[in-house]
Amino acid sequence: MESVYWVHLMVVLCLGTFMGIVCQDGADEVTAVYIVTLKQTAISHYYGELRKETNVFRHVVPGKLDRLHRPRGNISRSDPRYNSYISRVHDSLLRRALRGEQYLKLYSYHYLINGFAVFVTSQQAEKLARRREVANVVLDFSVRTATTHTPQFLGLPQGAWVQEGGYDSAGEGIVIGFIDTGIDPTHPSFAVDRSEVAYPVPAHFSGICEVTPDFPSGSCNRKLVGARHFAASAIIRGIFNASQDYASPFDGDGHGTHTASIAAGNHGIPVVVAGHHFGNASGMAPRAHIAVYKALYKSFGGFAADVVAAIDQAAQDGVDIVSLSITPNRRPPGIATFFNPIDMALLSAVKAGIFVVQAAGNTGPSPKSVSSFSPWIFTVGAAAHDRVYSNSIVLGNNVTIPGVGLAPGTHRGRMYTLVSALHALNNNTTVANDMYVGECQDSSSLNEDLVQGNLLICSYSIRFVLGLSTIKQALQTAKNLSAAGVVFYMDPFVIGFQLNPIPMNMPGIIISSPDDSKIFMQYYNRSLERHGSTKEIVKFGAAASISGGLKPNYSNSAPKVMYYSARGPDPEDSFLDDADIMKPNLVAPGNFIWAAWSSLGTDSIEFLGENFAMMSGTSMAAPHVSGLAALIKQKFPKFSPSAIGSALSTTASLYNRNGGPIMAQRAYANPDLNQSPATPFDMGSGFVNATAALDPGLIFDASYDDYMSFLCGINGSAPMVLNYTGEMCGVSTMNGTDINLPSITIARLEQTRTVQRRVTNVDSNETYIVGWSAPYGVSVNVVPTHFFIACGETQTLTVTLSATMNSPAASFGRIGLFGKGGHIVNIPVAVIFKAKYNNTNR
Repeated sequence: MESVYWVHLMVVLCLGTFMGIVCQDGADEVTAVYIVTLKQTAISHYYGELRKETNVFRHVVPGKLDRLHRPRGNISRSDPRYNSYISRVHDSLLRRALRGEQYLKLYSYHYLINGFAVFVTSQQAEKLARRREVANVVLDFSVRTATTHTPQFLGLPQGAWVQEGGYDSAGEGIVIGFIDTGIDPTHPSFAVDRSEVAYPVPAHFSGICEVTPDFPSGSCNRKLVGARHFAASAIIRGIFNASQDYASPFDGDGHGTHTASIAAGNHGIPVVVAGHHFGNASGMAPRAHIAVYKALYKSFGGFAADVVAAIDQAAQDGVDIVSLSITPNRRPPGIATFFNPIDMALLSAVKAGIFVVQAAGNTGPSPKSVSSFSPWIFTVGAAAHDRVYSNSIVLGNNVTIPGVGLAPGTHRGRMYTLVSALHALNNNTTVANDMYVGECQDSSSLNEDLVQGNLLICSYSIRFVLGLSTIKQALQTAKNLSAAGVVFYMDPFVIGFQLNPIPMNMPGIIISSPDDSKIFMQYYNRSLERHGSTKEIVKFGAAASISGGLKPNYSNSAPKVMYYSARGPDPEDSFLDDADIMKPNLVAPGNFIWAAWSSLGTDSIEFLGENFAMMSGTSMAAPHVSGLAALIKQKFPKFSPSAIGSALSTTASLYNRNGGPIMAQRAYANPDLNQSPATPFDMGSGFVNATAALDPGLIFDASYDDYMSFLCGINGSAPMVLNYTGEMCGVSTMNGTDINLPSITIARLEQTRTVQRRVTNVDSNETYIVGWSAPYGVSVNVVPTHFFIACGETQTLTVTLSATMNSPAASFGRIGLFGKGGHIVNIPVAVIFKAKYNNTNR
């Protein structure tokens, strides 16, 4: 999750007796969850009502799609009769394959993939894999969860919202489905709009709301239109804790509530934290509808079997956009990263017309760290926006040290004595008795007479990062002792950890740099006056004042790519070969984001009990794009998922607020001292431009058939394509470079390569001029160099790239299409390996 719960692959070794299943002795009899897909095509591949595109050149397996597996009559995608029938088909297969043996089916997947999740031994999994009806058997794997000001920073109030009639209609009629940790339905960000304007649930949405003791009847409304939870894979492992994970859509973590409100929270909700007012919050599409599919949990993260079930249900319910602030815990094995149950389910969702957004992951800044791989998924990295909360402490020697803390300052013009907790112990406490006493977690250990009216110094150790000690408890200690405020210095063992500004209800500051903490403690220790013989402290000579961190400052250097944001190039396989696909697609605000918080959310202990929280991560960036995509979908209801992605990508900004290049942080330690201009592997097409995306001029469209041709073009992929889609590959030489994406990436350029791109005009007639800057070591030529294109027409661009040197280093360029009517279309170009002469030594 965003507070970084690294959940490792969890396979049950022995659960004892559970629901009739008995663990067996021996490695071969270990029980685990497997995801089984069948060769018959899923239901979503049939219905014209689902905006599916015609498959013109590929055929299903002869004889495999018989009458038993076709939708019958006029049964709709939401009709329970079809779901029940498919479930019985899956049950029948399991009974025949595992005659008399014990097993437990967890899910039947009906809609995007035809298959099921089952809890079996490895030997039983092998039996299933040998069945002629079965296409693929995959061991379940774990996943993890990867705004008051960002609407203003993105220009929504004066731009995109105005174009679409204002915030009170922005996103209306669009349903965003969130695969996350659930939602707190009582939060005002999800209350029904009280305006007199009608706010009906979209007719194309057919989801339901679960009713449980934690999620009672009436939790849903016309804003929150659907809510379910999926936990079977976790429950069968014996790790589900109903008291803290909640067997309902309720969010016991906070993450899901946060992401949903970023995308589609109501407009103008006051953000009050620790008694301080930080403005009014709004989602990117405040009039959009929310459907929640809880598949991630506080205590353990989540599992692919549950996530696939959630995605399958969201698509069946009729969502328009799927938002995933989650990533797999490991790179998918096999011949290509794209062949995994989650990505393949999302491919079917895209075929059904659903735009899919996924967080890039928080594993940056190293190359190839991106955790969202496939070209049909829109991958979002995290950038800082321009609002920062600065705090500082002024020492008695006139040295000013920066820090963090959403806290009031001390009285102006007054200096306060500094007293370390380690020097304020009562007579019954020693460091030997409590080695953590310096963290100020217990007021009974400290002498109130020494602390009263002074600034209490506490250490911030790794225990705070792990949640074993908390800022809240230290503040309570300071209050109990009548301290004037609190100063936290960073333990030198806490390296490369960046703090979110933390709310404090009294004057306080965290000196977040170990180096600055050292300077602070040297001043404090040198100012102590000790008795000549006993060495006891006779006077605390150090003094300081705290400036306070409640008022924001605004930086012209924003946006910049955050150090944790995962980077390209996109790894094509487990050997880390480079794919001809650009990832991430772009970056969006993801750092220090205010958004709604669950009333019982525990992901960040410092915001426990608060209505809002400030969080950072690509998990926060993805829902910004999900909400903006809702605005595009509202304006262009017939746009395909790839057209929506194109509109976002080609209009992205390349410059910061000061007119300079967007920078990217390159290191965990002192990230602002280790940054350089961002490349497409850091930021994709650039920083999202909400208003420009609603007026793209030209779009690059790609179909389901294009993605299928790409998958079929991967060497040895035909069996995998058949396994997941039920479709046979014809002859395909297509690779990632040939997909009609709004970018060009060539992992290996041998002499010369020619690629084509097709643009479609979605605006009025316009003439375009073509310009470009070539990647270093590459010459570029684009034909035509100018063209006229009428509304609705398509123009093909032929791009020839030739290596002018031998180099294994990536280099970057751009192609720009400049319209006489003011449209500008940016196409990033990346070339990694370059060989001027034919090189056969691969």
